[in-house]
Amino acid sequence: MPAVTKHESGTVCWVDLMAWDLEKAKTFYGELFGWTFETGPQETNYYTMARSQGREVAALMPRAKDAPFPPVWNFYFSVESVDRAMARVKELGGRELLPPMDVMDSGRMAFCQDSTGVPFGLWQPNQFQGAGVINEPGSMAWHEVNTREGEKALDFYKGLFGFTAEKMPAEEMDYWVMRKDGKEVGGLMKMGASTPADLPPHCTTTFAVADTDASAATVTRLGGKVLIPPFDSPYGRISIVADPGGASFGIIKLS
Repeated sequence: MPAVTKHESGTVCWVDLMAWDLEKAKTFYGELFGWTFETGPQETNYYTMARSQGREVAALMPRAKDAPFPPVWNFYFSVESVDRAMARVKELGGRELLPPMDVMDSGRMAFCQDSTGVPFGLWQPNQFQGAGVINEPGSMAWHEVNTREGEKALDFYKGLFGFTAEKMPAEEMDYWVMRKDGKEVGGLMKMGASTPADLPPHCTTTFAVADTDASAATVTRLGGKVLIPPFDSPYGRISIVADPGGASFGIIKLS
């Protein structure tokens, strides 16, 4: 697949990990996905680019020991203007967590929460567009919003990005596929009674792999956990796992 050189506004363009331990995370993800790394200097909080096929696919950085949140994967939506998008976030009942700021000549970013408490980032690209590979083993393939207020969250993302949404015909869960200009951009799942009560609203990134079962076994061997064992779906074979620090993510062999 050719390199990705641009991400459409309103689509997820980048993911990064607030890692429990940067060096251990590099070892874990390097073996799981075959990533190579380039670690930035202290003034960038050691922001570490992960590459696959020589192209940037994600980033890792150390989580502060006193951070009020656990190790977690974050995703960022590409926008034409971070400042305008943040103003709209607030209009729609969301909250600013990190105000708009320039990241050297790479772009402009901000971090926020949707109207139900799900955290996510905004990225206005300049020199850096985002992930240079998607939907190939070792790169991001799908993104989900997980919240207890599904309809409220849907209204938020429709208002912010102009998404449309289609509810999946599944009795066992409330799940919507969100689209931008007719193209699937992510999912939204309403967390039900079976979800642990202390699990906060969150986002989940799923990475493509060549073999879901083998990758799930590798996660376990490397000290992580398989949270949902591999299962088949119309999109491919999926598993939900967590790294040794507890950050959860999905893996999928795409159909």
